[in-house]
Amino acid sequence: MRIEIPPCHHVPTEIKLHQVSGILEIHFDDGSIFEMPAEYLRVYTQSAEAVGHGPGQETLQTGKEDVAITDILPVGNYAVKLVFSDGHDTGIYSWDLLYKLGSDFPLLWSQYLEELQAAGISRRSPITH
Repeated sequence: MRIEIPPCHHVPTEIKLHQVSGILEIHFDDGSIFEMPAEYLRVYTQSAEAVGHGPGQETLQTGKEDVAITDILPVGNYAVKLVFSDGHDTGIYSWDLLYKLGSDFPLLWSQYLEELQAAGISRRSPITH
């Protein structure tokens, strides 16, 4: 799902992956702390595979309830690349994107669930370990 990504002018001071829960925890230099599930990060990838090359080319990401983050790779000094257990590894998550996803998590997650419902797609509960 394509989203507007305004500059946040903040950088992470710590990034933790909680492997059992699948939560990515990010601390920013303004004191903000965000916890985001792997599924949420996966469905909001801004890669061309998911959002295309322009407005209207987005592909609704479905069936990602059990996806996990398997690796976090640095990209310069402005982003990370998250590698997911479903093989997706082309999403670049800039600090601006991560801050936007973290600060707007309730709204964006709700919008994603509404998109699924509008498409007639059911989201099952993720498998818990």
